[in-house]
Amino acid sequence: MTHLDVLESESIHIIREVAAEFERPVLMFSGGKDSIVMLRLAERAFAPAKIPFGLLQVDTGFDFPEVLATRDRWVERLGIELHVASVEQAIADGIVIDDGKTSRNRLQIGTLLHAIEERGYTAAFGGGRRDEEKARAKERIYSHRDDFGQWDPKNQRPELWSLYNGRIHEGEHMRIFPLSNWTELDIWQYIAREQIDIPEIYYSHQRRVFERDGMLLTESEHNPLRDGEVAQERTVRFRTVGDLTLTGCVESEADTVEAIIDEISVARLTERGATRGDDRFSEAAMEDRKKEGYF
Repeated sequence: MTHLDVLESESIHIIREVAAEFERPVLMFSGGKDSIVMLRLAERAFAPAKIPFGLLQVDTGFDFPEVLATRDRWVERLGIELHVASVEQAIADGIVIDDGKTSRNRLQIGTLLHAIEERGYTAAFGGGRRDEEKARAKERIYSHRDDFGQWDPKNQRPELWSLYNGRIHEGEHMRIFPLSNWTELDIWQYIAREQIDIPEIYYSHQRRVFERDGMLLTESEHNPLRDGEVAQERTVRFRTVGDLTLTGCVESEADTVEAIIDEISVARLTERGATRGDDRFSEAAMEDRKKEGYF
């Protein structure tokens, strides 16, 4: 077995265990590369039968159109249920408060927790990987959330010999991370091997961008230029996708999966560290959000 076979086998085992153990699981699906690989693994886990759970997306309203188009292609091909929890609708319904200062990324927390409670989900698959960020490196594969949706990094359950404790009380739920042991390079090698359909913005292309806080951000109506900022066309690609107001791109000529693999092989900074503005607010930015209920 290759290392990808081993990773695939472990992830499929986790996905099957969750489907068998939890009453109402859901797979959190953004249309980004990690959630697409996770969905592909779920497809393989139950083939030729249909995937026995639906998808959940938390939509900030500032998502890249190319990502949403890829999301829709996967949903249509698999014939799977997709529930979209809209931050915009959550603001209108008073579920979360838009004070004009808090990013849509952070407003996803209340939107997600409301969707989980309203729809009765007992387990939610997430595409987080331990190599992405320090807080994610702390998290177990089965990550317990209390009845407020919060995570306590000091109170996690042991996971010895691939045995997972999924016991929860009413109102609690579990976050499941079947890609925990994968790296960014593993993800791209698996995409290459399986010839997986991903958003085109992961590949090198021309885009109008401007520099802010050391990142190249997309010119957009949602991203008004500040004094001194100038937008110009550059050859870029995205290593990760999310809220376009906070997700940066990198200058790159890598326009094929093979070229991206070569590029990632020598990278010394994770994709979140390089291009996600929401992780730059403080050293513990991700951990603080995860404690509150972030994915």
